[in-house]
Amino acid sequence: MSRRKQQGLTTVEFAICGAVVITMILAVIELSRAMFMLSVLKESTRRAARVAAVCPINDPAIGAAGTFAKMPGFSSSNVVTEYLNSTGGVIGDPAGNFGTIDYVRVRLVNYKLQLWIPFMNAAFQAPSFSVTLPRESLGIPRTGVVTPC
Repeated sequence: MSRRKQQGLTTVEFAICGAVVITMILAVIELSRAMFMLSVLKESTRRAARVAAVCPINDPAIGAAGTFAKMPGFSSSNVVTEYLNSTGGVIGDPAGNFGTIDYVRVRLVNYKLQLWIPFMNAAFQAPSFSVTLPRESLGIPRTGVVTPC
């Protein structure tokens, strides 16, 4: 081949290889961000469960504790609080059966994690994180007066 026919060949090769390499580097960075976000979701679950164990039943502070990290698409509707009896069964009316509450479980559900990888529209459903703690005061101190959190 003559030199004249190869003038733009290296530029085209670099463009193709460069796009692949840059996409792979950004994919590694994005997967690292996804792992970090999953760790934040797990911490959110732990914080919300701790608040649920000491605050009144269905207090809005539980959802606020679960959404302390402002992640896109994540809200207090993703935080589910359940009050459990001694066998681990969910109590349907926790306010009416206050004396039977032995545990508090908080779950983070239905969160879709969007990955920003070039040339791909990748999103996956985050796993449902769950933390169960023994109940504590549930907002009622020894004085018997309900205090909001």
